[in-house]
Amino acid sequence: MDRDSRCGADSSGVVAHAYTLGLLRRNRIRRIARLAGLDIRAGLPSRGGQVAIWGAGPRSWRGRAVARWRRAGVVHLEDAFLRSVRTGRQGSAPLGLVIDRKGLYFDCSAPSELEDMLNGADLSDAALLQRAESGIRRLKGAHISKYNAFDPALAPPFDDYVLVVDQTRNDASIRLGGANGDSFRRMLAAARAENPGKPILVKTHPEVAARHRAGYLPGDAITGADGAETCVTDRPLSPWRLLSGASRVYCVTSLMGFEAILAGHRPRVFGRPFYAGWGLSDDEQVIERRERRLKPAQLFAAAMLLYPCWYDPYRDRLCDFETVVDILEARARAWREDHRGYDAHEIRLWKRPHLRRFLRDAGRGLRFRGQPRPGHRPALIWAGKTSAEKERALGAPARPVLRLEDGFLRSRGLGAELVPPLSLVLDDLGIYFDPARESRLERLLNGAESLPDDAIRRARRLRRKLVRARISKYNLPGSMSPVDGHDDGRRRILVPAQVEDDASIRLGAGRIRRNIDLLRETRQRNPDAIILYKPHPDVQAGLRPGAVSAEMLAGLADEIIDDPDPTAAIDRVDEVWTITSTLGFEALLRGRQVVCLGVPFYAGWGLTRDLTPPPARRKARLSLDALVWAALIAYPRYFDPVTSRACPVEVAVDRLAQGAGLSTGPVNHALSKLQGMFASWAPLWR
Repeated sequence: MDRDSRCGADSSGVVAHAYTLGLLRRNRIRRIARLAGLDIRAGLPSRGGQVAIWGAGPRSWRGRAVARWRRAGVVHLEDAFLRSVRTGRQGSAPLGLVIDRKGLYFDCSAPSELEDMLNGADLSDAALLQRAESGIRRLKGAHISKYNAFDPALAPPFDDYVLVVDQTRNDASIRLGGANGDSFRRMLAAARAENPGKPILVKTHPEVAARHRAGYLPGDAITGADGAETCVTDRPLSPWRLLSGASRVYCVTSLMGFEAILAGHRPRVFGRPFYAGWGLSDDEQVIERRERRLKPAQLFAAAMLLYPCWYDPYRDRLCDFETVVDILEARARAWREDHRGYDAHEIRLWKRPHLRRFLRDAGRGLRFRGQPRPGHRPALIWAGKTSAEKERALGAPARPVLRLEDGFLRSRGLGAELVPPLSLVLDDLGIYFDPARESRLERLLNGAESLPDDAIRRARRLRRKLVRARISKYNLPGSMSPVDGHDDGRRRILVPAQVEDDASIRLGAGRIRRNIDLLRETRQRNPDAIILYKPHPDVQAGLRPGAVSAEMLAGLADEIIDDPDPTAAIDRVDEVWTITSTLGFEALLRGRQVVCLGVPFYAGWGLTRDLTPPPARRKARLSLDALVWAALIAYPRYFDPVTSRACPVEVAVDRLAQGAGLSTGPVNHALSKLQGMFASWAPLWR
């Protein structure tokens, strides 16, 4: 049984009636259900119809009563095992559902579709198990769990401990999982008795930590007769970090027991959750129906790949597990980096509302300030405006300073025309265009030699999509015509101009620092080649320095390319010669040879011909897809202008290709026109 057949992807829609306001009013749940072939409505079912019931809450009896009265079938709905960044009580909508027409996966008294799948489905398919192994690695590596508002950098209070998992009081999964409050007391007693002298770390549920619900285990630290400490923590610790430091794991029915199995533990289980009884846990209770012995990857394949209906809110469609992990990884990263807030310094006025939208998880904690001054919260400053003196004034290194810059897939339009970006980088080490010190991107690239296969495959898909859709940094409309008169077999070289006062030139150039000198060097080294020169759009608009007159171009360039679309220019050439332009990176994506006269971020990894020696720190020899993974997936953050949420790179590429939500707005458009009128005064207002 595959996910699409379970989720009714080919169904025209089955009507199911519901009797709780929560199920009828929660639009996200109804939308996922409808996409899965289940149309949830109010009203009475016909004889033999369907009744939809959410979980086993205090009002679920209504649906069961109507189903008995009308002799209707029951469809059970619940959150999937990866839900959101924050809890539902904190306003987060789910990214997946389980829709089970047989039972509740957490009700051990009767079978569910998940239990049937674990008992009888073919879980030996090599491709399925490869996906499962990759999925387990991704969840662990990205610290993704059901809820994700935690900080992976936080360390547990002990180095070696026994982990005991508490849950919310009176949760239905406890009652229907064959457990009660006494189960938690017995679990804690067993953990102490079976691990004498070892500290016990009790992990509370996120809703208990948020004071929405109560737990079962005591909230105060306890020292036992053997001197071992029992510590209860409600800190936002990563479940995966907790599991990696634990010597043993004890749970009742918590989903962390499932994650413990995926982390390599054999948890001691005091209830009867869906993951118990398959030979992967030490179970206090026996479930006679569960006779099959499974491997962790098989358990994961059924519970995560086949059973849930996953939802992509950006494209409003059902999706696979991997897409949901991409989404959660992007959203969790945004929350984890932003929720403490920032002091943003020297940010231009027109950028501030867009930055506030981009850093929405900072909320009221994002404060804009003028000149740098010390503070306690992380500081943001535009990378091109920072200096060692300014960073000292901000309180670095004691205070984190993040350098802000546009990403490599920015927008449909120029920043100089006040078009807001869809991608930004926030670098806590340096900045990608400054080779004098290590940046976060450089560190990612140095570690990218041994990327897992799933990361390489994702990068390859992204690269091919960019090339196919002709996506570049600014995505300006082009109108380039075929080449005339140069079809003589000579090498074609593209020389892209740059803004000569740009920070990437100031910090990353070698002895060649001007566009005219770049052209002269290229011509001198390639006297017989056809050289195509592409002026920079900001320079052509008179907004930035770097213009080369027609008289100076004579004899150096065979053709001037005025078309703003760089991908069309790249398609016409064999090589690109550049100082530090990101167009060199875009040429690499399209299979062109790139010669670097400066030290851009993509130089020094064995993919370019480097005429200026790159830093000795750049030791890795990378594939092109490893470069794409670091530069376009792991390093930048992306923002979806349609949903106003953090998003994966693939969503940003779709928006750039389709133009959805990318209007600059009337205010920015008017300011851009006014800026153009005063272009010759640019040094005064920039």
